[in-house]
Order: sequence, then structure tokens, then C-alpha cells
Amino acid sequence: MSGQKIRNMEEFAALSGLSRPTISKYFNDPASVRSRTRERIEEALARHDFRPNIFAMNQNRSLTKNVGIVVPYLADPFFAEIARIIERRCIDAGFSPILYSSHGQQKLEVEILEGLTALKPAGVFLAPLGRLSDRSAVERFCRDVPTVLFDSNIEGMGEAFVGSDNVSFVQQTVDYLCRSGTPPCFFEMRTPANPNANKRRNAYLKIMADAGLEPHVIQVDGEGWGFEEIGRRGMHRVIDAWPLPTNTVLCSNDRLAIGVLAACYERGLRIGRGEGCALRVASHDDHPFSRFTCPALTTAAHEYELVADKCMTTLFSLIEAGGRFSTREETLIPARLILRASA
Repeated sequence: MSGQKIRNMEEFAALSGLSRPTISKYFNDPASVRSRTRERIEEALARHDFRPNIFAMNQNRSLTKNVGIVVPYLADPFFAEIARIIERRCIDAGFSPILYSSHGQQKLEVEILEGLTALKPAGVFLAPLGRLSDRSAVERFCRDVPTVLFDSNIEGMGEAFVGSDNVSFVQQTVDYLCRSGTPPCFFEMRTPANPNANKRRNAYLKIMADAGLEPHVIQVDGEGWGFEEIGRRGMHRVIDAWPLPTNTVLCSNDRLAIGVLAACYERGLRIGRGEGCALRVASHDDHPFSRFTCPALTTAAHEYELVADKCMTTLFSLIEAGGRFSTREETLIPARLILRASA
């Protein structure tokens, strides 16, 4: 018998060499896993003398097996990819995921949260609108339903937040662009739809100041979630006022950058590092289509699988703890720089 004290199913899964969803599935219904897997789990239970929190599990059986996934705009490939992975993890763990998009509208986000509360889900993954969210409605929902926030953090709401570290995104792109050419200007929407944009701009300003470099922020008009068209129209206006303060453009996100690339193509400006290139363009997110742009986009990538997996393990722990943590948990996952032809 192991002398190590195991506090929860996540630790038990790591020690037993089995996945957290498989362990959860076993405790919900031992017959739902294969016989050999069941034997391995029962051997590990005997070896480590682990017993789950039966009281919390029995409490949670009064809830449905539904798990809500709420995103602000499902047509955004970032949210589609994260939701796809979380949905698959939920199914593997024996839950029934229900996916919602608030379409960037506060009223619809509130209606979704009210409907989910009535469903009594086991838990919810919520990527809130952020600036446009009705904070009182989100706070009320998080008080009633075990909730893990992701992507957009609203301080103090939900039992946990899992997201990407926006400072690491900008740190990696700015460092690389400064090493390999002229320091970048920062291209963003004047009224961003997502609060992560503000964090990225502030990180850019600080990183440039710390390096003793002059920052240049280019803000373009446009509201809503049609980032590609906003970037395209904005870049046309920037080109009309040529020259730029630098021949390196760092976009707040890849969808804006796709619009920038389109405008440059339409104006006959070549993008990249080679001879005859007018600009270098880089960005953040690793939009699923960014490697297919022309030229392919240099970007700092979300670790999609890591973010989704951490969301899942956090929600499992939250359900196991009876829907409440003693303190709110926050996890930030660093970005990964991907070099492509645009810079």
C-alpha cells in the first residue's frame, strides 16, 4: 500500500497511469469502462488506499450529466477549436455537452445563462463576452452553477479561470521581431470586442518601454466580431497615409492580421522578409487557418489542447469538491511562437 496521501481523483489518475476522464467514468458507473481498465483501477485503489469523496459525488448525482459550454462567437475559429476539444473530452468522460454561442450580444448571453441554470448542469465552461457582459448576471450564475471561466477573465467570478498568458504572447513576438528586424508597431481595433486585446496592447507598451524603444499603436475603427473586414478596411486607410512608423506590423490577433494581409495584396504590397518585401506582419493566436494564408502568418500560438485539458481537470475537481473551491484558482498557459513566411 502506498504511503502517499491522495487528495482527489486528479492525483489518483496521475499515480495510476490512467486518464482523469476514465477515472471519473469508472466512479460514475464501473460497468461503463472495459473490464481490463476496471481491473487496473481497482488494483490502483487497493494499492493507494484511495476513496473518493462519496458525499460530494452523491450530491452531484442530483444534478444532470449535462455540461454547458458557452462561447461569445462560435464562428470565430479559436472558440470553435477550444469548444471542439472540450466537447470531445466531456463525451469521453460520460457527460453530455451542450454548446451555446452568445453571438457577441449581452442579452443573449444572459438568456443562455438563465436557461442553463434551469437545466441544473453538473458544471459549465464559460467564455464570457467580457466588456459587454452583464456582470451581475454572470455573478449570479456562477453563484448557482459550478463554473470554470476560460479565455476571458472576469475577476472574482466563477470558481476558476483557465486561459492563455497574453503577456507571453506579446513578449515572444516582440522579442523575435526586434531581433530579426525593425521593432514593430501594434495594430488593433479602437474598440476591441475581447478584453484580451487590452492586455496585449498594455503588454506591448510595457515591453517596448522596458527595451528603451518607442511604441507605435495603430488603432482602426470598427466594432463587433467581423475582425477580418475591420482589419482589411483599416489597413487600406493606413496605406493611404503611408509611410508607417516602421516596416513591421504586429497585429493584436490573427483574424485582424488576415484582413491586413488581404489589404496589402490588394494594394500590391509584398509581405515577408525577402527582397522586394514592403512589410513584415506577425500576430497572435495561431488561428486554425493562419498557416494557410499567403504568405503563411508568423504568430504566437494558443496551446489549445493544454487549455482544454486544464479546463476539464479543473471542472472535474470542482464537481468532486461539491461545486466550490476554498479559493478561486487561476491558470495562465504560455504561448508558443511559430515562425512562418510573413515575418
